[in-house]
Amino acid sequence: MASITTSGMNLDVQGLAQQLAAADRAPEDARLTRQEQTLTVQMSGLGTLKGALSTFQSALNSLKTVSAFNVRSASVGDDDYFTATADSSSAPGNYDIEVLDLAKAHQLASGAFAAADTVVGTGTLSISQGTNTFTVDIDSTNNTLAGIRDAINKNANNTGVQATLIREQNGTHLVLSSIKTGAANAITVTSSGGDGGLSTLTDANGLKKFVQTQPAQDAHITVAGFDHYSDSNTIDDAIDGVTLSLKKKTDAQTPIPLTVTSDDAGITKNVQNFVNAFNALQKTFASLRSFDPTSGKTGALFGDALLRQVEDQMRLDLSTPVSGVAAGYNSLANVGITRQTDGTLAVDTTKLQKAITTGNGAVAQLFGSTDGVAARIYNHIDAQLATGAALDYRNTSIQAGLKDIQDSRDALDARMALQQSRYVQQFSALDAMLSQMQQTSSYLTQQLASLPKAG
Repeated sequence: MASITTSGMNLDVQGLAQQLAAADRAPEDARLTRQEQTLTVQMSGLGTLKGALSTFQSALNSLKTVSAFNVRSASVGDDDYFTATADSSSAPGNYDIEVLDLAKAHQLASGAFAAADTVVGTGTLSISQGTNTFTVDIDSTNNTLAGIRDAINKNANNTGVQATLIREQNGTHLVLSSIKTGAANAITVTSSGGDGGLSTLTDANGLKKFVQTQPAQDAHITVAGFDHYSDSNTIDDAIDGVTLSLKKKTDAQTPIPLTVTSDDAGITKNVQNFVNAFNALQKTFASLRSFDPTSGKTGALFGDALLRQVEDQMRLDLSTPVSGVAAGYNSLANVGITRQTDGTLAVDTTKLQKAITTGNGAVAQLFGSTDGVAARIYNHIDAQLATGAALDYRNTSIQAGLKDIQDSRDALDARMALQQSRYVQQFSALDAMLSQMQQTSSYLTQQLASLPKAG
């Protein structure tokens, strides 16, 4: 009689359970991964877009006012005597300037003492400079020439007098210098109390009294024949918008010409800076919405409605005429700035230069007035980057979506752990059943083998 045989399975229960659970997990895991990758790419694209808008807005910050384009240039006939700068508030014009006197700081010097450690005396020094007066107490700890110097310089109320020692062949002098120029900042010194030794510095008949070595003096200039005085050699209130830095006196009755003109090169540079900044932004737009038909690769925001909205607003801002500007100069195209097929801007320098020279400030109004191109774009970007605006809302939504995906992954992990546990139980039961069947098979085989063979 034929024998019945079975073989034990020796199942890898854990391995089989893991493989089946992984197979169950794969479709859902792949779906979540695709969603996560899509949202991550979109978030990166939004970050790039926001960064590009912020960079462009920063460039506009110095271009969104009329004064930014009312650039002035100041030239001096001979800058050995003075130099000049002009800001946007200055008016073009020609001026004859004479420098009759330079502003000087008051300086007093004591008589000669034997050395820095020579004892002068004790008491109180009262020092005035301009409207500021402070007192210096001199006692036995600082009654030398050097001690008095240090006490003056370290006094908390001293805001305008510098003390120093100057040594020459016949001795050492205590010198007081005003740190401010001008006649109003003259220094006076009086003394009182103590042992009377300080009076040698301050009394009219003092043996070591302070004498004037340089007078306190105002600067004196004439502009177009009119006198102007200043306590400083930097004068910014003689001609509107012009700052003069005096260097030395002019020759008698020999004025130096100053010319203030519109700085056309500076205006052109500002326009070009605007165009360059916009073109950098446009390249970012193009990259974010790009599509390569050969490879099928797309930009991070390909087909995105929010990106289209931002671009549409930018195109509108660039093309809308500016109110309040003469018709021949009220658009970028009028002054030679045109949009190319790739979305970037190009400048016709000849046309721009003509607008600058003949437009009577129209280019400045075109860019920097309240409704000017630079000003309106700046304000719109400000709104786009604001908290709660569309870009911020989209970013928040993406972050929420990524959190939902992570929550789904956590839930999937929990379900798959439970499913794998079920598979372990099922395969363990199957393995036990197969083991029992093998034992039964072996028993039957033995029983059959013991039966007498048929004759």
